Amino acid sequence: MGADPGVVGPYLAGALGHEKWRSVRVELIAAGMSNLTYVVTPEGGSEDDAVILRRPPTGAVLATAHDMVREHRVISALAGTPVPVPRTLHLATDTTVLGAPFYVMERVAGVHVVSELPPGYADEPAQRRAVADGLMDTLAALHSVDPTAVGLSDFGRPEGFLERQVRRWTKQWDATRDTDRPALDALAARLAETVPATRRTGITHGDYRLDNCLLDPQTPGRVRAVLDWEMSTLGDPLTDLGMLFVYWPQAGEERAVSVSQVTTLPGFPTRLELAERYAASSSADLSDLNWYVGFAYFKFAAIVAGIVARSAAGAMAGKDTTGYADKIDPCVELGRAALEDGAL
Repeated sequence: MGADPGVVGPYLAGALGHEKWRSVRVELIAAGMSNLTYVVTPEGGSEDDAVILRRPPTGAVLATAHDMVREHRVISALAGTPVPVPRTLHLATDTTVLGAPFYVMERVAGVHVVSELPPGYADEPAQRRAVADGLMDTLAALHSVDPTAVGLSDFGRPEGFLERQVRRWTKQWDATRDTDRPALDALAARLAETVPATRRTGITHGDYRLDNCLLDPQTPGRVRAVLDWEMSTLGDPLTDLGMLFVYWPQAGEERAVSVSQVTTLPGFPTRLELAERYAASSSADLSDLNWYVGFAYFKFAAIVAGIVARSAAGAMAGKDTTGYADKIDPCVELGRAALEDGAL
C-alpha cells in the first residue's frame, strides 16, 4: 500500500518522539495520478490526533515530478507567511523506510470541495463569491512572498521560465503522442512564437485550484490550507492564474476539460471577475493574460496525453482513465480561443 502501519508506527514513534505512534492506523485518502496522501492515526486516538503522510506513487516514477524534499521545503518555508499551509513535522529521506522519501505534516481540519459542495456549506450566492474571493486573495498573497526572505532564493530559475515551460510541455507531448493532433502542434508553435515578457517573478504553486485548498468549515471565504505543492517553483506567477482558469467552468457553458462543475453554481464569479479580484489584490499587470490561459490549456492537454499514453502502455493499473483522450482536442480548442480570440 506504500505506507505499512507496521513500519510507519515504530518509525514515527522515534521521529516524533512519542510512544503513542508505536501502533497506528493508516488510511489512503488521495491517490489519483500523483503523490499518495495518507491519514495516520495512533491506535485509540481520534481524528484530532491524526497526521498526514505524503509520499510518491509506488513503482517507477520520475523523481523530479514527485520530489518530497522540495514539497516539504516550500511548505516549511511558507510557515508564518500570509499563505496558509499545514505545519510540517518530519522529513524522511532514508528510502529504506518506505522505499521512497516521505514527509509528515499536521492534519488541517477543513472542507475539501471536489465535485460538489457539501450539504449545507456555502448555500448562499454571497458565500460562494466569498470562496472565490478567498482563493484569489490567497493566490495573490503567495505571489507577494519574497522568496529570498523565506529561504527560497534558489528554489527555481526564474530567468527564461516561460520559454522553458513551453519547451518542456512540447517535449512531453512529442514523447507521448497518442495520435496525430495537428491543432495541438499548432498551439505549441504559436505559444513559442508569442512568449510574453515576464513582468515579475515569485513562488508559483503550479497547480492552484479549488480542490487543492481546504476551506474553513465555519467561514467559507477563508482558506485554511493550500495543499499539493509538488509542482511549485520560482517563476512567473501568472501561470498559476492561467491554470486556475482551466478548472473554472462558469455558468452557461459546457467545458469538457473540467471534472467539477461546482463553479457554475449561482454566486461563483466568472473567470474575468476572478482576474479582476486578483489584479486588485496583487496590483499585477494582466495585459498578457490570454497567453497564460492559452498556455495553461496546452499544458493540461500535454498532461492528459501523457496519462493516455501511460494507460495504453499498461502503466496506470487500477486507475480509471476512461474518456481522458476525449479531453485533449476540446482543451486545445480552448487554448487556441484564448490565445487568438482573447476568450477567457
